[in-house]
Amino acid sequence: MSESHLGDLTVSRLGLGCMGMSQSYGVTSDETESIATVHAAIDAGCTFLDTADIYGNGANESLIGRAIAGRRDEVVLATKFGFRPQAGAAMPTGVDGSPSYAVSALDASLQRLGVDHVDLWYLHRRDPKVPIEETVGAMASQVEAGKVRYLGLSEVNGDTVRAAHAVHPITAVQSEWSLWTRDPETVVLPTLRELGIGFVPFSPLGRGFLTGQLKSPDDFEPDDARRGLPRFSGENFQRNLDLVAKVEELAASRGIAAGQLALAWLLAQGNDIVPIPGTKRRKYLAENLGALDVSLTASELTALNEAFPPDLDVAGERYAAGGMDLVGK
Repeated sequence: MSESHLGDLTVSRLGLGCMGMSQSYGVTSDETESIATVHAAIDAGCTFLDTADIYGNGANESLIGRAIAGRRDEVVLATKFGFRPQAGAAMPTGVDGSPSYAVSALDASLQRLGVDHVDLWYLHRRDPKVPIEETVGAMASQVEAGKVRYLGLSEVNGDTVRAAHAVHPITAVQSEWSLWTRDPETVVLPTLRELGIGFVPFSPLGRGFLTGQLKSPDDFEPDDARRGLPRFSGENFQRNLDLVAKVEELAASRGIAAGQLALAWLLAQGNDIVPIPGTKRRKYLAENLGALDVSLTASELTALNEAFPPDLDVAGERYAAGGMDLVGK
């Protein structure tokens, strides 16, 4: 597999988002299949693995730790900190960016992962109560301690990136980016490219919507977190489904899956862009990796940009009430 560059960090052209192996997309979990998926990804050269301490309240890091046991040197391992679990909340909304919590969170992550360092450590969300310079300063101390190689941020704005980068080089910023979520293109991405920072799009398939495989809210398991997201609820679902039909039509004309087309569009945006589509099954991993073989023509890119312009009127917010309060800070 070809390589990409997040600042000075070299990673595989496509990464693997591991969150869904432990939370959000239904309780159905199969550790054997999840670990087999991680192994299949590594074997295929997809060695950039993304997890976080909040995924499954630590369970995902433990799972990834078991999956990479004996193969640590083959992967570029990324994790995140900052969220604190909240009882009864669909997703955590409490964040803690204090220096003391940063240090303790990393130590806990390393223990669960069974490693002595992580390659890329993100602040999952900025804590509005703590100056970003203090949080990043604490993160930088862990680079000096040899527990972290590179630092990243998630869902931040351009000003925060600049302030953080002035304290310690930021290697990557992670935010949602896809055909139907193009917010990063206006301010954040130009800032990153000015500073030489890479971009890691999560949910590059629109949490599954852009695959064309979701036809009704009834397709979700009862505890699937997408049931509570505005874009997947009520009338919004059908309105957004109409948008996906455009992806399916263009993909069909190429004889590829809709999800492959959506990933190929992101991959075409530059070698400093490393999408991390998530899956817990080898079948879908293989399909996602197939996007690496798709080369879009200029006319196809123009058609996609016309069908999904940056100001596209997608129905509903990305997160439920409260979730958007921590985005773009």
